[in-house]
Amino acid sequence: MSEKLTFVDACKEEHFKAMSLIHALGWRDTYRGFVPDDYMAREITDGRWVNQFRQDYETGRCHGLLLCRDGAPVACLNYGPARTENLNAGVASTFPNEAYRGWGEIISFYTHPRERGKGYGGALFEESVRRLRGEGYHDAFVFVLRENEKARRFYARHGFAWDGTHADIPFPPDAVCVDLRYVKHLGD
Repeated sequence: MSEKLTFVDACKEEHFKAMSLIHALGWRDTYRGFVPDDYMAREITDGRWVNQFRQDYETGRCHGLLLCRDGAPVACLNYGPARTENLNAGVASTFPNEAYRGWGEIISFYTHPRERGKGYGGALFEESVRRLRGEGYHDAFVFVLRENEKARRFYARHGFAWDGTHADIPFPPDAVCVDLRYVKHLGD
């Protein structure tokens, strides 16, 4: 029996809930030890991002995309134009993206921790790059936690490379996570 993989554009409440859950599971697994424990316990709930994903859909700020295996969500991401503000985590802040105006961005990307290593993340990531190219973006970037070596290798395998820039993401009370910008030219 073969599995059926489908890409689903997030446009329903059930999609927003599934994406938020996958994000929360990814955060708890990936950022433990980097983001303060009290912030994680207080802020990273299963439903934390539902309203934001709904607003992203309603306003067109960015696109949510799920990869489902036999109808069950296994990975998700958000993509769209380069952001100027961080609404996702930490303290609301701005991103140093002035030089990247007109670029596409993979804003967030998580695979369910139990589903990693099966190729789902790669398939979803490549689909988002294809869609960014289809929307006319010639260049794209993704931010990745400096200490997340596994994700950095993943992005490098998909043709992205650190361009030497970063964004500092403040987390209360006094932690700062450094996100490196990985970039790729998508073509003309």
